[in-house]
Amino acid sequence: MKFQKLVEYFEHLDATTKRLEMFDILSGLFRESPAGEIDRIIYLSQGQLLPPFRGIEMGMSEKLLIRAISEATSTPTKTVEETFSRTGDLGAAAEKLITHRGSNLGVENVYNELMDIAITSGAGSVEKKIGFLSNLLKGSSSKEAKYIARFVLGRLRLGIGDPTVLEALALAAGDRALRPDLERAYNLCSDLGLVAKTLMQKGINGVRKFRIHAGYPVRMALCERLPSPEEIIARLGRTAVEAKYDGFRCQVHKDGEKIEIFSRNLERTTSMFPDIIKAARDCITPKKAIFEGEALAFNEATGELFPFQITIQRKRKHGIEESAKEYPLKFFAFELLYMDGIDYTEKPYLERREKLESVIKRNNVIEPSEMFITSDPKEIYKYFEAAIERGLEGVVAKRLDATYAAGARNFNWIKLKRSYRGELADSIDLCIVGYFRGKGSRARLGVGAVLGTVYEPETDTFRTVSKVGSGFSEKELAELRDTLDKIRIPHKHPRVESVIKADVWVEPHYVITVTADEITRSPSHTAGIDSDGIGYALRFPRAVGFLRHDKKPEDANTVKEVIEMFKQQKNVKVQA
Repeated sequence: MKFQKLVEYFEHLDATTKRLEMFDILSGLFRESPAGEIDRIIYLSQGQLLPPFRGIEMGMSEKLLIRAISEATSTPTKTVEETFSRTGDLGAAAEKLITHRGSNLGVENVYNELMDIAITSGAGSVEKKIGFLSNLLKGSSSKEAKYIARFVLGRLRLGIGDPTVLEALALAAGDRALRPDLERAYNLCSDLGLVAKTLMQKGINGVRKFRIHAGYPVRMALCERLPSPEEIIARLGRTAVEAKYDGFRCQVHKDGEKIEIFSRNLERTTSMFPDIIKAARDCITPKKAIFEGEALAFNEATGELFPFQITIQRKRKHGIEESAKEYPLKFFAFELLYMDGIDYTEKPYLERREKLESVIKRNNVIEPSEMFITSDPKEIYKYFEAAIERGLEGVVAKRLDATYAAGARNFNWIKLKRSYRGELADSIDLCIVGYFRGKGSRARLGVGAVLGTVYEPETDTFRTVSKVGSGFSEKELAELRDTLDKIRIPHKHPRVESVIKADVWVEPHYVITVTADEITRSPSHTAGIDSDGIGYALRFPRAVGFLRHDKKPEDANTVKEVIEMFKQQKNVKVQA
């Protein structure tokens, strides 16, 4: 496919404010895409070169892109900077300064050139990157340059979510009923490009033959929530109860001596945890295995587990060895997904758990999570209280005969945390989709409040539930403005459902955590909106911490969860 053709589709996607129109545009693109290139076309459309778990980053700043545009156009950098200042978008600046109206670039050419830029490292790499990008821009048309520049900075702004791609792929294949098969394959490999390429080259039967492989992260299963042990037992009956740890959820892949570690949103974090790598090599007996757990910093002298605020210091790119010595990790394994050719996600919990415990040799880093089996709510309550006293988050109950539901949230896993026990005090994760400039003293900061949304998986949309202005420091508000302005868009994103008009709309990208006094019904918000136009809203929301870089937009709480919390908030007590 010619890159110019892909750019035409990008232009249509960038201009639309309608979600259904986005499906039609994408499905049209996929139908027109050659089978050998559709993986790259999907990656490029989502603003990446490979899935996030591959860890490939462009490594280009605004300053370097300005130099590349300057070289490509024989224009002084000052002129580029002035154009950028006027447009607020280096993509638009590149479009203005590069005057070519046509080019002969293919998608494959552009992809390979961008990959060369991304993987260039070592001495002199900065100048090489600038040279590669300058040459690519020289051969581009003005429209192509616009999207190349945006891509390089990670600001493509098309906002194409994974569920949207899956739906469009099914439409492109001519049958929306194929969506569950496509989603299952994606849940097992976390690579939309691979799923699409398999569909185009081998048909739906090839997709249905997908199996787990070490090195391809499995999308993690998630918990539902209930407010009391009694309700947990009523739903699950005799159940396994595990401690809920407050650390990093990690998925560890062992393939012989090679160890890879992925975060809850499937980013590669292998290099950050040398202690887990060594323990996995030494203490996990199968040659190949995939298992999950929670990693927490702990005090080697006392065995005490540190709070998340300490554990988070282990997530870094520099000073890793020193940090590992200061804050060693304890890894509590709770799920076995794969072992030596056997897919354990298809097996019941008890079988997975027994096999997991049998393959961990005794060591000081990796151990099975605490677990017991009961049908007595009082036992759960007693253990829950003890866990809270030790600084843990609470407990997770698991259905004994349930398979591992990759990528799904259901009542096979149910979490119980202290904050569920009275009126609404549990934190809620919201995706920011816009901001308001503020009045009075906040006007000078540029942001007075953000527009927060929850996620609706069935429609792949974000529904508003709150304006959030409290809980941020002045410094954070100023940083928030600078961060959000990098992803601002001229209109409401097509995946956003809102009756409120933000002063500035942004691409759904960043997640914040908030607490609130309660959830109320509101005609101003679209989360759970009914036929009378009444939705759900947070009353007196307050931000907790800052932007959650460990979470994707789709990791925000769902509309269903907000409705359940609304039902539970007033009349629930946990009784001994």
